[in-house]
Amino acid sequence: MSKKQTGQAGALGIAGRLTQKFIASPLTPLLLLASFAVGMIALVSLPREEEPQISVPLVDIHVEAAGLKAEDAVKLITEPLEAIVKGIDQVEHVYSLTRDNQVMVTARFIVGVESETAILRVHDKLRANMDRIPVGIPEPLVVGRGINDVAIVTLTFSPKSGQDAMTANDLTRIVREVESEIIKIDNVGLTYMVGETGEALRIAPDPEKLALYGVTLQQLVGKVKGANSTSPAGSVRDGGEQIGLILGDTLSTPEQIGNLTLTSRDGRPVYVRDVADVSFVTDLNAVHVSTLHRVGDHGIERMPAVTLAVAKRAGANAVTVAEAILHKVESLEGNLIPDSMTVEVTRDYGKTADEKANELLFHLGLATVSIVALVLIAIGWREAIVVAVVIPMTILLTLFAAWLMGYTLNRVSLFALIFSIGILVDDAIVVIENIARHWGLKRKGQSRMGAAITAVAEVGNPTIVATLTVVVALLPMLFVSGLMGPYMSPIPANASAAMIFSFFVAVMVTPWLMIKVAGNAEMHHDEDAEAGGRLGKLYTAVARPLLKSKAVSLTFLIVVIVASFGSLAAIYTRDVTVKLLPFDNKSELNIVIDLPEGASVEATDAVAQQAARIALGLPEVVSAQTYSGTASPFNFNGLVRHYFLRQLPELGDVQINLEAKDERERSSHEIALELRELLAEMDVPPGTNIKTVEPPPGPPVIATL
Repeated sequence: MSKKQTGQAGALGIAGRLTQKFIASPLTPLLLLASFAVGMIALVSLPREEEPQISVPLVDIHVEAAGLKAEDAVKLITEPLEAIVKGIDQVEHVYSLTRDNQVMVTARFIVGVESETAILRVHDKLRANMDRIPVGIPEPLVVGRGINDVAIVTLTFSPKSGQDAMTANDLTRIVREVESEIIKIDNVGLTYMVGETGEALRIAPDPEKLALYGVTLQQLVGKVKGANSTSPAGSVRDGGEQIGLILGDTLSTPEQIGNLTLTSRDGRPVYVRDVADVSFVTDLNAVHVSTLHRVGDHGIERMPAVTLAVAKRAGANAVTVAEAILHKVESLEGNLIPDSMTVEVTRDYGKTADEKANELLFHLGLATVSIVALVLIAIGWREAIVVAVVIPMTILLTLFAAWLMGYTLNRVSLFALIFSIGILVDDAIVVIENIARHWGLKRKGQSRMGAAITAVAEVGNPTIVATLTVVVALLPMLFVSGLMGPYMSPIPANASAAMIFSFFVAVMVTPWLMIKVAGNAEMHHDEDAEAGGRLGKLYTAVARPLLKSKAVSLTFLIVVIVASFGSLAAIYTRDVTVKLLPFDNKSELNIVIDLPEGASVEATDAVAQQAARIALGLPEVVSAQTYSGTASPFNFNGLVRHYFLRQLPELGDVQINLEAKDERERSSHEIALELRELLAEMDVPPGTNIKTVEPPPGPPVIATL
């Protein structure tokens, strides 16, 4: 395309040359359609999650130190392990916990290290330094936990009201069958049960009878252990068949154990049943898990419960995995799950992730519509049509880039788009307005296509500088260290990509659209184009008096500075709260209970029940699950804080389930504040510590509450 054809003159620059190449190119509409196509593919394919998936490798090293007091274990085991672990590459922090008979050392790696890599490094380092561990200490157990171990769905199984005959053991057997069905679903990761009760054969020796028959406790244990074993004994051939032989048999009933012969006394055999009571037990009372609901207007019903927690694999879409899990459970109801049992969904991160993504996409669309309406009012309807095409194209291209960079669709990545939409639309609006202005000038001998190229070239360099300025201002956020770095990284990555795409769309696609949509139309502001139109006149009317003299300009500048710094007083008076991230309005709260060391699980359960009943007194609370002697299914906060290790009788949790946020007036933070005040008035044993824990709005930290 020659200058004679277009009519433009002067240096075009990068922006002008791009416009010159694409304003009449047949590739431009193909580029437009391809952008929408890849963007829609990315929108559908991007995994939806509630929070950015941050790799926080935490590797726990468990050591059994039988017979060692905590003071001795610190010197003999804990300190050597800390020295070994601290020397591992990319280990950021080392934590340790030492009790009588056991030691745990935790290695926290730098954020971003792959969990499998971290586990292998710890394992190899320990194997190479086992000589520094005292002789007789068993080999340490290395356990790795990561973000993909956080359950996205938790299901609480309990008997229906009136089904008092169903025990925790009955629930456990059914939930195990349900778990075996759920793990068959694609992209299901770690699954585990909380509150399961095992079955056991209990042998309760009678000290007086042991003394009467002259049987020691060691003899009793040795006899039962020896009888409860099998071993292969080769094979025999008979009738053309080869039959395997096994010596011994495993014990499976109380009668088999009771009939074992221990010794003889006065010429008669002494059996196990003579010195001990052998029984089959289904409730070991190691932990207490229950669910509480309102019954009627004022009653609260407590039922035994077992919770099944299900996580997803890395990179899987939380929404689709959660939907598949719930659909599978629904298909099992009335079949594997009896009608006498109820299943409550106490966590569904797939649903909340989908709701947040849809809500943010709605606000993204609302912001786009608002900008199109503003352009419609300020410039014209033809220009508004161009903006209505350019903004979605830029957003979809940004989503495609996010997909290629490995980001997911979560509230932080979508916030980056909402944050940047006001900036990225500037490029297109500047180009559209300048093209419309040049067309309104009607220069002699210049076609509209040439005027468009000239208009883009005129604002091209400032547009490039403005785009790069925003990108340069955002990119340093990518280098923030710690958990906050990768948590906030979608903002600089997506916003920078959006700005770069917005520039190329503005200079390559926008002029072509202007030619197609308004190439032959009369400009509505032809007569006053040089003055900038109605808005230009309004700006002139306001700015001219302020710039009339130096005294007026200086006075205006001082007023602006004073008002700017004066607004900071609202922070001092606390009329404006300064926070890095706003409180999240989630539908769950957690009460963490610590009784004095040595308290029984029954005492812990009593406090947990009291706290749950207080919580159920709040109108927004739907149900509560109590966990005594064990921990509730951990979330991201619990992963970092290691709540899953709370397995002592004096420790307990209460999971509070709230109504959906659109069904209640108060936020979860406001509910938590009231709940803290109510729990502070509880009558609990001295030394008890009760904390109301809210899911943090950002990445959690290991610090005291």
